[in-house]
Amino acid sequence: METQNHPTNKQAPKKQAPKKQTNGIKLLLEYGPLLLFFFVNSQYGIYAGTATLVVATVIALIISWIMTRTIPKILAFGCAGVLVFGLLTLIFNDDTFIKIKPTVVSLLIAGGLLVGQLMGRNPLKALMGGQIDLPDRGWQQMGKLWMAMFVVIAASNEWAWRTLSTDGWVSFKTFGLTGISLAFGVIMAVYISRHQQGGAGR
Repeated sequence: METQNHPTNKQAPKKQAPKKQTNGIKLLLEYGPLLLFFFVNSQYGIYAGTATLVVATVIALIISWIMTRTIPKILAFGCAGVLVFGLLTLIFNDDTFIKIKPTVVSLLIAGGLLVGQLMGRNPLKALMGGQIDLPDRGWQQMGKLWMAMFVVIAASNEWAWRTLSTDGWVSFKTFGLTGISLAFGVIMAVYISRHQQGGAGR
């Protein structure tokens, strides 16, 4: 039919969501499950909070997939950790599992980065090379920053869950560990900016 070739029937290019809106949704998906965990724990206890964290994390991952058709490997790894340790907590009725989750996951990531560098590979570059433009030396240094961050998170979590009450640990996990991650994020952003501007190693 003639109307099939009419210019007015051509599909208009899809508009991309504003960057601020996209970043806001990303933050909500990343930190929303954690905030729900904190709230539900304060009202109903650690086991209800853990169940909420597991369900909310899976929902956030599904929404992220629907929106971007991609799932960052680190995010998927974190989600797997929540599922494994969360379900172990609920099955065995032992909150030790969910408490050691940040320690185990952080050390596994740090160990993976270390092994990659020792083997002459750069896992971070493989994961983020399409988003950040750094020379090889820059990737190696950033890998060390990431390893340091995860070791600090693991050590801090070990101190917290062994010395604080359950509610105290949940508060530390929600706000303390998040604060550590954000602080390292600022350090990494400054490092990347300076490294790219200086063009070191190019």
